[in-house]
Amino acid sequence: MDLVTASIPLFFLLIGVELLVARWRHHRVYRLADSLTDLSLGTMSQLAGVFVAVGTIALYAWVAAAFSVQSLIGAPAWIARPPWSASGADLAAAASWATVFLLDDLAYYWTHRCSHEVNLLWAGHVVHHSSEEYNLTVALRQSGLHGLFTWVFYLPLALAGVPVTMWVTCHALNLIYQFWIHTREIDRLPRPFEAILNTPSHHRVHHGINPRYQDKNYAGVFIIWDRLFGTFEPEREPPVYGITKPLASWNPVWANLHVFADIARTVVRARGWRDRWRVIFGRPGWRPAELGPSERLRAVDPDSYHKYDPPAPGAVRAYAVVQFAAVVAASLALLTAADGLPPSQRLAGVFYLVVALANIGGLLEGRSWALLAEPARLAVAIVVGIALLFQGKAPLATAIGLAAFAAASMVWVLALRSLGPRVAAVRGPLLRHHE
Repeated sequence: MDLVTASIPLFFLLIGVELLVARWRHHRVYRLADSLTDLSLGTMSQLAGVFVAVGTIALYAWVAAAFSVQSLIGAPAWIARPPWSASGADLAAAASWATVFLLDDLAYYWTHRCSHEVNLLWAGHVVHHSSEEYNLTVALRQSGLHGLFTWVFYLPLALAGVPVTMWVTCHALNLIYQFWIHTREIDRLPRPFEAILNTPSHHRVHHGINPRYQDKNYAGVFIIWDRLFGTFEPEREPPVYGITKPLASWNPVWANLHVFADIARTVVRARGWRDRWRVIFGRPGWRPAELGPSERLRAVDPDSYHKYDPPAPGAVRAYAVVQFAAVVAASLALLTAADGLPPSQRLAGVFYLVVALANIGGLLEGRSWALLAEPARLAVAIVVGIALLFQGKAPLATAIGLAAFAAASMVWVLALRSLGPRVAAVRGPLLRHHE
Protein backbone atom coordinates (compact mmCIF):
# COMPACT_ATOMS: atom_id res chain seq x y z
CA MET A 1 0.00 0.00 0.00
CA ASP A 2 1.48 3.37 -1.01
CA LEU A 3 1.82 6.37 1.29
CA VAL A 4 -1.13 8.25 -0.20
CA THR A 5 -3.48 5.29 0.21
CA ALA A 6 -2.19 4.71 3.73
CA SER A 7 -2.98 8.37 4.54
CA ILE A 8 -6.68 8.04 3.66
CA PRO A 9 -7.77 7.53 7.31
CA LEU A 10 -5.90 10.73 8.22
CA PHE A 11 -7.59 12.57 5.37
CA PHE A 12 -11.05 11.56 6.61
CA LEU A 13 -10.12 12.51 10.17
CA LEU A 14 -9.13 16.00 9.03
CA ILE A 15 -12.30 16.30 6.95
CA GLY A 16 -14.25 15.56 10.14
CA VAL A 17 -12.28 18.23 12.02
CA GLU A 18 -12.96 20.77 9.27
CA LEU A 19 -16.68 19.95 9.39
CA LEU A 20 -16.77 20.51 13.15
CA VAL A 21 -14.83 23.78 12.95
CA ALA A 22 -17.03 25.07 10.12
CA ARG A 23 -20.19 24.17 12.04
CA TRP A 24 -18.86 25.89 15.16
CA ARG A 25 -18.13 29.02 13.11
CA HIS A 26 -21.48 28.77 11.28
CA HIS A 27 -19.72 28.43 7.91
CA ARG A 28 -21.30 26.36 5.16
CA VAL A 29 -18.34 24.88 3.34
CA TYR A 30 -19.74 21.46 2.42
CA ARG A 31 -22.61 20.32 0.21
CA LEU A 32 -23.40 16.61 0.25
CA ALA A 33 -23.64 15.99 -3.49
CA ASP A 34 -20.53 18.05 -4.23
CA SER A 35 -18.47 16.26 -1.58
CA LEU A 36 -19.69 12.84 -2.69
CA THR A 37 -18.56 13.76 -6.21
CA ASP A 38 -15.17 14.87 -4.85
CA LEU A 39 -14.74 11.58 -3.02
CA SER A 40 -16.03 9.57 -5.98
CA LEU A 41 -13.41 11.17 -8.21
CA GLY A 42 -10.73 10.47 -5.61
CA THR A 43 -11.83 6.85 -5.47
CA MET A 44 -11.78 6.56 -9.26
CA SER A 45 -8.30 8.10 -9.32
CA GLN A 46 -7.04 5.48 -6.88
CA LEU A 47 -8.67 2.70 -8.91
CA ALA A 48 -7.11 4.02 -12.13
CA GLY A 49 -3.78 4.04 -10.32
CA VAL A 50 -3.93 0.23 -10.25
CA PHE A 51 -3.00 0.47 -13.93
CA VAL A 52 -1.56 3.95 -14.53
CA ALA A 53 0.77 4.17 -11.53
CA VAL A 54 2.28 0.74 -12.19
CA GLY A 55 3.12 1.72 -15.76
CA THR A 56 4.53 5.10 -14.72
CA ILE A 57 6.78 3.60 -12.06
CA ALA A 58 7.97 0.85 -14.42
CA LEU A 59 8.82 3.41 -17.12
CA TYR A 60 10.63 5.65 -14.64
CA ALA A 61 12.67 2.71 -13.34
CA TRP A 62 13.61 1.66 -16.88
CA VAL A 63 14.77 5.17 -17.84
CA ALA A 64 16.76 5.49 -14.61
CA ALA A 65 18.46 2.14 -15.21
CA ALA A 66 19.21 2.64 -18.92
CA PHE A 67 19.79 6.36 -19.42
CA SER A 68 20.75 7.95 -16.10
CA VAL A 69 23.98 9.88 -15.76
CA GLN A 70 25.17 7.17 -13.38
CA SER A 71 24.77 4.44 -15.99
CA LEU A 72 26.17 6.53 -18.86
CA ILE A 73 29.10 8.44 -17.34
CA GLY A 74 29.48 6.93 -13.88
CA ALA A 75 28.23 9.96 -11.88
CA PRO A 76 27.96 9.49 -8.11
CA ALA A 77 24.83 7.68 -6.97
CA TRP A 78 22.21 9.31 -4.77
CA ILE A 79 22.26 8.33 -1.12
CA ALA A 80 19.01 6.43 -0.79
CA ARG A 81 19.43 5.01 2.70
CA PRO A 82 17.16 6.32 5.48
CA PRO A 83 18.28 9.72 6.83
CA TRP A 84 18.18 8.42 10.37
CA SER A 85 18.99 5.21 12.19
CA ALA A 86 19.40 3.87 15.69
CA SER A 87 22.77 5.59 15.88
CA GLY A 88 21.31 9.02 15.01
CA ALA A 89 20.82 11.33 12.03
CA ASP A 90 22.64 10.68 8.76
CA LEU A 91 23.29 14.18 7.41
CA ALA A 92 24.52 13.02 4.01
CA ALA A 93 21.41 10.92 3.46
CA ALA A 94 19.20 13.74 4.77
CA ALA A 95 20.76 16.16 2.28
CA SER A 96 20.20 13.66 -0.54
CA TRP A 97 16.54 13.16 0.34
CA ALA A 98 15.97 16.90 0.79
CA THR A 99 17.45 17.58 -2.64
CA VAL A 100 15.21 14.97 -4.28
CA PHE A 101 12.17 16.40 -2.51
CA LEU A 102 13.04 19.90 -3.79
CA LEU A 103 13.59 18.63 -7.35
CA ASP A 104 10.32 16.73 -7.30
CA ASP A 105 8.53 19.89 -6.16
CA LEU A 106 10.11 21.85 -9.00
CA ALA A 107 8.96 19.17 -11.46
CA TYR A 108 5.49 19.38 -9.92
CA TYR A 109 5.41 23.15 -10.45
CA TRP A 110 6.07 22.77 -14.18
CA THR A 111 3.70 19.80 -14.47
CA HIS A 112 0.99 21.88 -12.81
CA ARG A 113 1.71 25.01 -14.83
CA CYS A 114 1.67 23.18 -18.15
CA SER A 115 -1.56 21.48 -17.09
CA HIS A 116 -3.16 24.94 -17.11
CA GLU A 117 -1.48 26.12 -20.31
CA VAL A 118 -1.84 23.07 -22.59
CA ASN A 119 -5.39 22.07 -23.46
CA LEU A 120 -4.76 18.30 -23.56
CA LEU A 121 -3.20 18.41 -20.10
CA TRP A 122 -5.95 20.72 -18.84
CA ALA A 123 -8.49 18.11 -19.96
CA GLY A 124 -7.09 15.86 -17.25
CA HIS A 125 -6.35 18.45 -14.60
CA VAL A 126 -9.72 20.25 -14.93
CA VAL A 127 -11.25 17.54 -12.73
CA HIS A 128 -9.53 18.99 -9.68
CA HIS A 129 -10.87 22.49 -10.35
CA SER A 130 -14.43 21.64 -11.32
CA SER A 131 -15.89 21.80 -7.81
CA GLU A 132 -17.57 25.08 -6.91
CA GLU A 133 -16.65 24.57 -3.27
CA TYR A 134 -13.29 24.71 -1.52
CA ASN A 135 -12.77 22.25 1.30
CA LEU A 136 -10.69 19.22 2.18
CA THR A 137 -12.75 16.83 0.06
CA VAL A 138 -11.78 18.93 -2.98
CA ALA A 139 -8.17 17.91 -2.33
CA LEU A 140 -9.22 14.34 -3.13
CA ARG A 141 -11.00 15.38 -6.33
CA GLN A 142 -8.43 14.02 -8.77
CA SER A 143 -8.43 12.81 -12.37
CA GLY A 144 -8.15 9.16 -13.25
CA LEU A 145 -6.55 10.07 -16.61
CA HIS A 146 -4.13 12.92 -15.83
CA GLY A 147 -1.31 10.52 -14.98
CA LEU A 148 -1.32 9.24 -18.56
CA PHE A 149 0.25 12.54 -19.65
CA THR A 150 2.21 13.97 -16.71
CA TRP A 151 4.80 11.23 -16.21
CA VAL A 152 7.06 12.88 -18.78
CA PHE A 153 7.72 15.85 -16.46
CA TYR A 154 9.41 13.58 -13.92
CA LEU A 155 11.75 11.83 -16.35
CA PRO A 156 14.52 14.43 -15.71
CA LEU A 157 14.75 12.98 -12.19
CA ALA A 158 15.12 9.51 -13.70
CA LEU A 159 17.84 10.83 -16.03
CA ALA A 160 19.55 12.31 -12.97
CA GLY A 161 19.59 8.80 -11.54
CA VAL A 162 17.19 9.39 -8.64
CA PRO A 163 16.20 5.87 -7.50
CA VAL A 164 12.55 5.09 -8.14
CA THR A 165 11.87 4.45 -4.45
CA MET A 166 13.22 7.88 -3.52
CA TRP A 167 11.14 9.60 -6.18
CA VAL A 168 7.92 7.71 -5.36
CA THR A 169 8.32 8.47 -1.64
CA CYS A 170 9.10 12.17 -2.12
CA HIS A 171 6.30 12.59 -4.64
CA ALA A 172 3.80 10.94 -2.29
CA LEU A 173 4.89 13.23 0.56
CA ASN A 174 4.44 16.21 -1.78
CA LEU A 175 0.86 15.17 -2.56
CA ILE A 176 0.06 14.45 1.09
CA TYR A 177 1.28 17.95 2.04
CA GLN A 178 -1.10 19.51 -0.47
CA PHE A 179 -4.16 17.98 1.20
CA TRP A 180 -4.35 20.39 4.14
CA ILE A 181 -4.13 23.57 2.07
CA HIS A 182 -7.59 22.96 0.55
CA THR A 183 -9.51 24.76 3.28
CA ARG A 184 -11.18 28.09 3.99
CA GLU A 185 -11.02 27.56 7.73
CA ILE A 186 -7.32 28.54 7.98
CA ASP A 187 -6.52 32.19 7.29
CA ARG A 188 -3.06 33.51 6.48
CA LEU A 189 -0.15 32.00 8.38
CA PRO A 190 2.76 34.00 9.85
CA ARG A 191 4.72 35.85 7.18
CA PRO A 192 7.79 33.52 7.05
CA PHE A 193 5.54 30.55 6.23
CA GLU A 194 3.60 32.51 3.62
CA ALA A 195 6.88 33.61 2.02
CA ILE A 196 8.27 30.09 1.54
CA LEU A 197 5.48 27.53 1.66
CA ASN A 198 2.29 26.96 -0.27
CA THR A 199 -0.50 27.75 2.19
CA PRO A 200 -4.31 27.68 2.18
CA SER A 201 -4.34 31.39 1.29
CA HIS A 202 -2.03 30.89 -1.69
CA HIS A 203 -3.92 27.84 -2.93
CA ARG A 204 -7.33 29.46 -2.59
CA VAL A 205 -6.06 31.97 -5.14
CA HIS A 206 -5.12 29.12 -7.47
CA HIS A 207 -8.65 27.69 -7.34
CA GLY A 208 -10.34 31.06 -7.90
CA ILE A 209 -11.91 31.93 -11.26
CA ASN A 210 -11.59 35.66 -10.51
CA PRO A 211 -9.75 37.17 -13.51
CA ARG A 212 -6.79 38.32 -11.38
CA TYR A 213 -6.41 34.79 -9.96
CA GLN A 214 -6.35 32.90 -13.25
CA ASP A 215 -3.20 30.83 -13.84
CA LYS A 216 -1.51 31.78 -10.58
CA ASN A 217 0.13 29.96 -7.66
CA TYR A 218 1.02 26.59 -9.17
CA ALA A 219 3.19 25.53 -6.24
CA GLY A 220 3.03 22.12 -4.63
CA VAL A 221 4.93 22.65 -1.38
CA PHE A 222 7.18 25.69 -1.95
CA ILE A 223 5.62 28.94 -3.18
CA ILE A 224 9.15 30.12 -4.03
CA TRP A 225 8.73 28.67 -7.53
CA ASP A 226 5.81 31.01 -8.27
CA ARG A 227 7.74 33.95 -6.90
CA LEU A 228 10.76 32.97 -9.01
CA PHE A 229 8.88 32.34 -12.29
CA GLY A 230 6.42 35.24 -12.08
CA THR A 231 3.17 33.38 -11.38
CA PHE A 232 2.59 34.47 -7.77
CA GLU A 233 -0.55 36.34 -6.73
CA PRO A 234 -1.55 37.07 -3.11
CA GLU A 235 -5.11 36.63 -1.88
CA ARG A 236 -6.71 40.07 -2.14
CA GLU A 237 -10.43 39.43 -2.71
CA PRO A 238 -12.73 36.48 -1.91
CA PRO A 239 -12.22 33.79 -4.56
CA VAL A 240 -15.08 32.32 -6.56
CA TYR A 241 -14.36 28.64 -7.03
CA GLY A 242 -14.88 26.37 -10.00
CA ILE A 243 -14.07 26.61 -13.70
CA THR A 244 -15.03 29.30 -16.19
CA LYS A 245 -17.28 26.85 -18.08
CA PRO A 246 -19.08 25.09 -15.21
CA LEU A 247 -19.24 21.31 -15.19
CA ALA A 248 -22.87 21.29 -13.95
CA SER A 249 -22.83 17.58 -13.13
CA TRP A 250 -22.30 15.20 -10.22
CA ASN A 251 -21.24 12.40 -12.59
CA PRO A 252 -17.57 11.54 -11.92
CA VAL A 253 -17.17 9.84 -15.30
CA TRP A 254 -18.33 12.96 -17.15
CA ALA A 255 -16.11 15.10 -14.91
CA ASN A 256 -13.15 13.10 -16.25
CA LEU A 257 -14.21 13.26 -19.88
CA HIS A 258 -16.03 16.54 -20.60
CA VAL A 259 -13.03 18.60 -21.77
CA PHE A 260 -11.69 15.68 -23.82
CA ALA A 261 -15.12 15.60 -25.49
CA ASP A 262 -14.94 19.36 -26.14
CA ILE A 263 -11.49 18.97 -27.69
CA ALA A 264 -12.67 16.11 -29.92
CA ARG A 265 -15.72 18.07 -31.13
CA THR A 266 -13.61 21.16 -31.89
CA VAL A 267 -10.93 19.13 -33.69
CA VAL A 268 -13.57 17.56 -35.93
CA ARG A 269 -15.06 20.97 -36.77
CA ALA A 270 -11.72 22.75 -37.33
CA ARG A 271 -10.74 23.25 -40.97
CA GLY A 272 -6.97 22.87 -40.98
CA TRP A 273 -4.38 20.72 -39.24
CA ARG A 274 -2.65 23.75 -37.81
CA ASP A 275 -5.86 24.76 -36.01
CA ARG A 276 -6.47 21.18 -34.90
CA TRP A 277 -2.99 21.00 -33.45
CA ARG A 278 -3.57 24.26 -31.59
CA VAL A 279 -6.91 23.03 -30.24
CA ILE A 280 -5.10 20.06 -28.68
CA PHE A 281 -1.84 21.63 -27.57
CA GLY A 282 -2.69 25.33 -27.38
CA ARG A 283 -4.10 27.21 -24.41
CA PRO A 284 -7.44 26.09 -22.98
CA GLY A 285 -10.39 28.07 -24.28
CA TRP A 286 -8.88 28.78 -27.70
CA ARG A 287 -10.77 27.81 -30.83
CA PRO A 288 -10.61 28.73 -34.53
CA ALA A 289 -12.27 32.03 -35.47
CA GLU A 290 -14.81 30.32 -37.73
CA LEU A 291 -16.14 28.43 -34.70
CA GLY A 292 -16.76 31.58 -32.68
CA PRO A 293 -14.77 33.67 -30.23
CA SER A 294 -12.30 32.07 -27.85
CA GLU A 295 -13.19 31.90 -24.18
CA ARG A 296 -12.76 35.21 -22.34
CA LEU A 297 -12.38 35.90 -18.67
CA ARG A 298 -15.29 37.62 -16.99
CA ALA A 299 -15.73 39.26 -13.63
CA VAL A 300 -17.35 37.13 -10.95
CA ASP A 301 -18.99 38.01 -7.64
CA PRO A 302 -19.21 35.46 -4.82
CA ASP A 303 -22.49 37.01 -3.66
CA SER A 304 -24.25 36.62 -7.02
CA TYR A 305 -22.55 33.51 -8.47
CA HIS A 306 -25.05 30.64 -8.80
CA LYS A 307 -23.65 27.22 -7.98
CA TYR A 308 -24.88 24.01 -9.57
CA ASP A 309 -27.19 22.48 -6.96
CA PRO A 310 -30.14 20.46 -8.30
CA PRO A 311 -32.44 19.32 -5.49
CA ALA A 312 -32.58 15.67 -4.51
CA PRO A 313 -35.05 14.10 -2.08
CA GLY A 314 -33.68 13.00 1.27
CA ALA A 315 -34.27 9.33 0.41
CA VAL A 316 -32.10 9.68 -2.70
CA ARG A 317 -29.33 11.39 -0.74
CA ALA A 318 -29.45 8.69 1.94
CA TYR A 319 -29.24 5.97 -0.71
CA ALA A 320 -26.28 7.74 -2.33
CA VAL A 321 -24.39 7.92 0.98
CA VAL A 322 -24.95 4.23 1.76
CA GLN A 323 -23.95 3.08 -1.72
CA PHE A 324 -20.91 5.34 -1.73
CA ALA A 325 -19.76 3.87 1.60
CA ALA A 326 -20.13 0.40 0.09
CA VAL A 327 -18.11 1.42 -2.98
CA VAL A 328 -15.32 2.82 -0.78
CA ALA A 329 -15.17 -0.42 1.21
CA ALA A 330 -15.09 -2.47 -2.00
CA SER A 331 -12.45 -0.19 -3.51
CA LEU A 332 -10.16 -0.54 -0.50
CA ALA A 333 -10.57 -4.33 -0.69
CA LEU A 334 -9.74 -4.28 -4.41
CA LEU A 335 -6.71 -2.02 -3.94
CA THR A 336 -5.43 -4.25 -1.14
CA ALA A 337 -5.83 -7.43 -3.19
CA ALA A 338 -4.88 -5.95 -6.59
CA ASP A 339 -1.33 -7.34 -6.72
CA GLY A 340 -2.62 -10.89 -6.37
CA LEU A 341 -5.37 -10.61 -9.00
CA PRO A 342 -5.06 -11.23 -12.75
CA PRO A 343 -5.47 -8.11 -14.91
CA SER A 344 -8.89 -9.23 -16.18
CA GLN A 345 -10.31 -9.43 -12.65
CA ARG A 346 -8.78 -6.09 -11.69
CA LEU A 347 -10.28 -4.47 -14.79
CA ALA A 348 -13.70 -6.02 -14.14
CA GLY A 349 -13.66 -4.84 -10.53
CA VAL A 350 -12.65 -1.30 -11.47
CA PHE A 351 -15.30 -1.14 -14.21
CA TYR A 352 -18.05 -2.27 -11.84
CA LEU A 353 -17.09 0.27 -9.17
CA VAL A 354 -16.87 3.10 -11.73
CA VAL A 355 -20.39 2.24 -12.94
CA ALA A 356 -21.58 2.36 -9.33
CA LEU A 357 -20.08 5.82 -8.81
CA ALA A 358 -21.55 7.10 -12.08
CA ASN A 359 -24.98 5.81 -11.04
CA ILE A 360 -24.72 7.60 -7.69
CA GLY A 361 -24.00 10.87 -9.48
CA GLY A 362 -26.85 10.26 -11.90
CA LEU A 363 -29.31 9.62 -9.07
CA LEU A 364 -28.29 12.85 -7.33
CA GLU A 365 -28.92 14.71 -10.59
CA GLY A 366 -32.33 13.07 -11.07
CA ARG A 367 -31.26 11.37 -14.29
CA SER A 368 -33.74 8.82 -15.62
CA TRP A 369 -30.98 6.57 -16.97
CA ALA A 370 -29.59 6.11 -13.45
CA LEU A 371 -32.91 4.71 -12.27
CA LEU A 372 -32.49 2.01 -14.94
CA ALA A 373 -28.75 1.43 -14.66
CA GLU A 374 -28.65 1.07 -10.88
CA PRO A 375 -31.03 -1.92 -10.65
CA ALA A 376 -29.04 -3.58 -13.44
CA ARG A 377 -25.81 -3.06 -11.50
CA LEU A 378 -27.35 -4.49 -8.34
CA ALA A 379 -28.67 -7.51 -10.26
CA VAL A 380 -25.09 -8.27 -11.29
CA ALA A 381 -23.98 -8.06 -7.66
CA ILE A 382 -26.74 -10.44 -6.58
CA VAL A 383 -25.72 -12.97 -9.24
CA VAL A 384 -22.04 -12.68 -8.30
CA GLY A 385 -22.83 -13.12 -4.60
CA ILE A 386 -24.88 -16.25 -5.28
CA ALA A 387 -22.20 -17.65 -7.61
CA LEU A 388 -19.50 -17.08 -4.99
CA LEU A 389 -21.72 -18.78 -2.41
CA PHE A 390 -22.20 -21.96 -4.45
CA GLN A 391 -18.67 -22.08 -5.86
CA GLY A 392 -17.01 -21.52 -2.51
CA LYS A 393 -14.57 -18.99 -3.95
CA ALA A 394 -15.14 -16.46 -1.17
CA PRO A 395 -15.78 -16.65 2.58
CA LEU A 396 -19.36 -17.64 3.34
CA ALA A 397 -20.10 -14.38 5.17
CA THR A 398 -18.73 -12.33 2.25
CA ALA A 399 -20.83 -14.10 -0.38
CA ILE A 400 -24.03 -13.97 1.67
CA GLY A 401 -23.38 -10.37 2.72
CA LEU A 402 -22.82 -9.25 -0.88
CA ALA A 403 -26.00 -10.90 -2.16
CA ALA A 404 -28.10 -9.67 0.79
CA PHE A 405 -26.82 -6.09 0.57
CA ALA A 406 -27.42 -5.97 -3.18
CA ALA A 407 -30.92 -7.43 -2.77
CA ALA A 408 -31.84 -4.89 -0.06
CA SER A 409 -30.42 -2.10 -2.22
CA MET A 410 -32.49 -3.36 -5.14
CA VAL A 411 -35.69 -3.02 -3.10
CA TRP A 412 -34.59 0.45 -1.99
CA VAL A 413 -33.73 1.77 -5.45
CA LEU A 414 -36.95 0.40 -6.95
CA ALA A 415 -38.82 2.36 -4.28
CA LEU A 416 -36.89 5.47 -5.34
CA ARG A 417 -38.08 5.18 -8.94
CA SER A 418 -41.33 6.91 -7.97
CA LEU A 419 -39.27 9.98 -6.99
CA GLY A 420 -37.49 10.20 -10.33
CA PRO A 421 -40.04 12.30 -12.28
CA ARG A 422 -40.37 14.78 -9.39
CA VAL A 423 -36.60 15.35 -9.29
CA ALA A 424 -36.29 15.64 -13.06
CA ALA A 425 -39.15 18.14 -13.22
CA VAL A 426 -37.29 20.76 -11.17
CA ARG A 427 -33.89 20.04 -12.65
CA GLY A 428 -34.36 21.78 -15.98
CA PRO A 429 -35.15 25.32 -14.72
CA LEU A 430 -32.27 25.20 -12.27
CA LEU A 431 -29.81 24.20 -14.95
CA ARG A 432 -31.00 26.95 -17.29
CA HIS A 433 -30.65 29.47 -14.48
CA HIS A 434 -27.15 28.20 -13.71
CA GLU A 435 -25.96 28.40 -17.29
